[in-house]
Amino acid sequence: MKNLTNIFSLALAVMLSIVGCQMDEPELDSLISSSSLKYEVTQNPDDPNMVILESLTPGAIPMWVTPMGRSTKVKDTVRLPFSGSYQFIYNISASGGFVAGDTTTLEITTMNLSYVDDPLWNTLTGGVGESKTWVLDLNEDGLSKYFLGPMYFYGTDNGWQGECLVEGGDCWNWNPDWPGNQWVADVGNYGEMTFSLDGGAFLTANHPMIPARGNESGTFFLDVNNYTLNSTDATALHTPNNEACVEDWGKARVFSLTDDYMQLGFLRKTSCDGAAMLVFNYLSKEYSDNWVPVEEGDPEPPYDGDANGDLTTNTSTSKTWIIDLAYPYNWHDLGGAALNEVATLGTDPEGFAFTTWSPPYDADIFSGVSMQLTKTADAEGEYIIETGAGSFEGNYTVNEKNEIDFGQAITFFSGVGGWLTFGTTADNKLRILMAESTAGAVNGIWLGQKAADKDEYLSIHLKASGGGGATDPEDAIKSILTSTSWKIDSDRTYDVTTTWGAEQGPIIFSDFATWSWNPLPGEHYAAGEADVDYGQMTFMENGTVEILQRRRIYTYEEDGETMVRNGMPQDGDMLSTDEQVTLMGIWVLDLEANKLRISVPVLHPWTGDYAVAKWGDLTIQRVEENVMILKVLRDAELSGEDEFLMAYVYVPDNG
Repeated sequence: MKNLTNIFSLALAVMLSIVGCQMDEPELDSLISSSSLKYEVTQNPDDPNMVILESLTPGAIPMWVTPMGRSTKVKDTVRLPFSGSYQFIYNISASGGFVAGDTTTLEITTMNLSYVDDPLWNTLTGGVGESKTWVLDLNEDGLSKYFLGPMYFYGTDNGWQGECLVEGGDCWNWNPDWPGNQWVADVGNYGEMTFSLDGGAFLTANHPMIPARGNESGTFFLDVNNYTLNSTDATALHTPNNEACVEDWGKARVFSLTDDYMQLGFLRKTSCDGAAMLVFNYLSKEYSDNWVPVEEGDPEPPYDGDANGDLTTNTSTSKTWIIDLAYPYNWHDLGGAALNEVATLGTDPEGFAFTTWSPPYDADIFSGVSMQLTKTADAEGEYIIETGAGSFEGNYTVNEKNEIDFGQAITFFSGVGGWLTFGTTADNKLRILMAESTAGAVNGIWLGQKAADKDEYLSIHLKASGGGGATDPEDAIKSILTSTSWKIDSDRTYDVTTTWGAEQGPIIFSDFATWSWNPLPGEHYAAGEADVDYGQMTFMENGTVEILQRRRIYTYEEDGETMVRNGMPQDGDMLSTDEQVTLMGIWVLDLEANKLRISVPVLHPWTGDYAVAKWGDLTIQRVEENVMILKVLRDAELSGEDEFLMAYVYVPDNG
């Protein structure tokens, strides 16, 4: 201690001699002597493991060195869960310079494990008396076992679980995958770090990728309330790429912490491409050592529909399928991708051909094949298959993989070109690979035979040809439209569960792929009022349409004026109009655009009338015997909400 003081005195003498040669410069304040330092290091009498530090030196910035790290607070509290001999060093920084103070040693004979009695402490360390080792999620083979890579980027105001800690703050994130962004981290052995609660809160780390750090030993403290982790004399594993870009590797923000993985964020300097949180991704050594790569299953073809319904249902529960003479077959991989590019179709003068070779083709054989399927239960039905060589009848089932089990071996055709044969597999199955639809009705499928010796399908292309329904999709839809009068499904008689949600009346907000929301009448303006019949609409075969529309207009008073209520009625509103009007117009199908166009507004809840600009411009989602789902575009300017296709559900009006 005395030697340290003498060194500082010598340095100060040299500095003052230089200043003495420059008479125009002001003199520095005199250096505070170490004997003048005033401070207290005391134990809480009610909790001896709680040590209170207080700097009493006026005009000085304290620079404490404690077993739990460094502090510059005038008054601070250090909580030491374990018994032992602990040293506290008091230094100060004042206008005269840095002054090293004395070391205070406390003998703590008690333990207070409540300081570390928290699930996060246990998760980080393994618990009191234990230790837990962690590694960076990037090994020497360039493999990340849990995360996309060893490091992510977050805004400076992101924290625990990625939440934004400041409203309107600098919050964002980018999670680069290492294979595509190898500049993020050099590949190599990043070593290990161990957090221990065996006799204290200790951190040891070895940094083979950063030789200047080498092996480190220090202490740490986990603040479970603020989700921070501070360390002294040892740092968490990190990349050499960013070694110089973080001011303090001993101050981390905890982004996540589980038994298997942990994320610690460090503040990047502004000078290194701007301030940001560099979030390093760690795995427990136990997880990493026992990690087994997940075996990826075979790719799946894209079809994911209601197989039995699509195979059989259009305007009835029976469909007949024939081979598409224009594009009769191809080979597909397990993911449903065609293995041959088509150059010309069978209906072209050049005939059916692939770009690299000419496959066999026989229109007479192909046109002699038909398959009639009739649905008898959710996943069952009956079939009649006609081929040039004979016919097959029986019962089929459909499984969760969209495979049709015919219960017997069936050959659809053979010997085309002397070698091409298509039929069921050895276990009597064919699989639906893809489907094609018009106006919500499936009118084309690819039916695949899985090869026994390779990962591919030989697939035939089938087109719907009536079989209980109309022979043309447009004729089928016209037949459905004109077969009955239609009403809004306010009673939710149509209710179909899908993998992404539900199709339910009276209205569907959905992308029809991943999510859906189906408000009932009274719950949203687009669904209308509860217990209100909005009328009916009837499509005639001559192309005219009659719509009986119920109009319910509510008004309210505002600043002495009578205003029309847009949306659902509010308390105090007056029902000023309740009438049924008859609208006569014309209707046209445009299946190329998947549209039904009406010259008058389609039947709709009057509470949503204001929100749509073109009630007669309808996108077809589904037209079947017992349901129509038609979409109208919500206008952003009129509604004050985002533009969105709202889907109305109509069912036959049998009243």
